[in-house]
Amino acid sequence: MALIVQKYGGTSVGSVERIKHVARKVLDAKQQGSDVVVVVSAMAGETNRLVDLAQQVAEFPDERERDVLLASGEQVSSALLSLAIRDLGHPARSFLAHQVRIETDKAYGKARIKSIDSTRIKRALKDGEIVVVAGFQGVDEEDNITTLGRGGSDTSAVAMAAALQAKVCEVYTDVEGVFTTDPAVCPSAKKLDRISFEEMIEMASTGAKVLQIRSVELAMKFTVPVHVRSSFMEAEGTWVVEEDESMDAVLVSGVTYDKNEAKITLLKVPDRPGLAAQIFSPIAEANIVVDMIIQNASEDGTTDLTFTVPTADHKRALSLVEKTASVIRARGVRVDPNIAKVSIVGVGMRTHAGVAARMFQILSREGINIEMISTSEIKISVVINEKHTEQAVRALHKAFIEQQGNL
Repeated sequence: MALIVQKYGGTSVGSVERIKHVARKVLDAKQQGSDVVVVVSAMAGETNRLVDLAQQVAEFPDERERDVLLASGEQVSSALLSLAIRDLGHPARSFLAHQVRIETDKAYGKARIKSIDSTRIKRALKDGEIVVVAGFQGVDEEDNITTLGRGGSDTSAVAMAAALQAKVCEVYTDVEGVFTTDPAVCPSAKKLDRISFEEMIEMASTGAKVLQIRSVELAMKFTVPVHVRSSFMEAEGTWVVEEDESMDAVLVSGVTYDKNEAKITLLKVPDRPGLAAQIFSPIAEANIVVDMIIQNASEDGTTDLTFTVPTADHKRALSLVEKTASVIRARGVRVDPNIAKVSIVGVGMRTHAGVAARMFQILSREGINIEMISTSEIKISVVINEKHTEQAVRALHKAFIEQQGNL
């Protein structure tokens, strides 16, 4: 009997009626001959409500206790879904992270899964039960509750599929699949039938909200096919799979944007060995992810060092950088939270020259200034002023997707 893992996001389980709808979908899959493990997020809006509660109690909540609080949302939804499946006449059992031993590291709020003990899940499946697992949560080696970051239930589901060697991981959400860009910004966006793991990683890392980046990394590592589809319709969604030759024929698969970044600049940093390590080590120790970095040398023997961090972490990062700036005798620190990162992604870039130049020309014609640039084999990202985000996305989508053709 084939085993499938299904993941349902917050909007899919956002009300009692929607939970009952999910229960029927899960039971349909079971009746079609598959063993089913379901991973659920908290009900829509619940995690935000819990975050607000924590901040009402403490301006900077203790990270361990915050994770204990946030993990409760998935406990509720997993129990409710299990009850709904049982009400339809089929045995079901819910499990929390500590019960199936989803072990993570100790990075509260953004923990990474180290291992999963699937023994109890396999026993429940053998007994004919549908298994419902609380997503987003884990436990560290000392049994402290941890959470996996926003969208972490995606990672829970893919990790579970890998551990159980599932046939597929179906990610049900409120959209039909992965689009070439955000349809809310560009109505001409197209749904992709298939996309490679590598492209999806780049799109997730540059702002696409459909899948958490860590979930795609795990899917690629363990070759888990992921099917992103809507929980409100039966149509095929987007398959995230291994790259094949046909994908190289498409120059750009998607245009993404991310407004959740801030830019920090250290001015007049002395140019001597070891200072970059001195600047970024405290940031790394605080588990703050640094994205783009640019260093500009001056004739006076100093450099300006600019980098980007998530907006949610920029105040903590700024505080750390200001302390370091004082120690290394930098001339000052500037912060700009009003930026956006806009990117084009496609495996076809590997075999085409001039893609970056074309992107820059398009933005130039739109009167959009580029502040930072970052590239990989299949991605080009630029930082621009946030107010130009939608304009840039639409212009790039028109040139690279709607008019997909020769350079």
